[in-house]
Amino acid sequence: QVQLVESGGGFVQAGGSLRLSCGASGRTFSSYAMGWFRQAPGKEREFLSAISGTPGGTTLYADSVKGRFTISRDNAKNTVSLQMNSLKPEDTAVYYCAADSNWLATRQSRRYDYWGQGTQVTVSS
Repeated sequence: QVQLVESGGGFVQAGGSLRLSCGASGRTFSSYAMGWFRQAPGKEREFLSAISGTPGGTTLYADSVKGRFTISRDNAKNTVSLQMNSLKPEDTAVYYCAADSNWLATRQSRRYDYWGQGTQVTVSS
C-alpha cells in the first residue's frame, strides 16, 4: 500500500518554472517506478515522465515535455519531483504522480498501481 501526495502546483506566467513534489509512504518506495501525468478539462490523462525503481536510472519523457521537464527521485526522503521549465499555457492541467510496483518505468497509465490526488498547475499567457 502506497499513499501519494503531490505539492508544488500553482499559478505561473508563460516561460516560468515550477517544481512539483510527490511524497510517498511505504517502505518499498525505492523499488517502485514513479510517473507523472496530467489531465486538462475535457481531455484524457496524458503521460509526462517516469523514472525506474531499483536498480534505477532510467527515465522516460513525453515528446511534449522533452527538454523542459526533468524527473528525479530521492529515495532517502521517499519523494519524486518534476522540475518544469519554460512553461506554456498548454501545460495548464491537474498534475498527478503515480507509483508502479514494477521496477520498470512505463508510459502506460494502466500499469500504475497508486495515484495521488493531483495538484493544479495554471500557466497564464
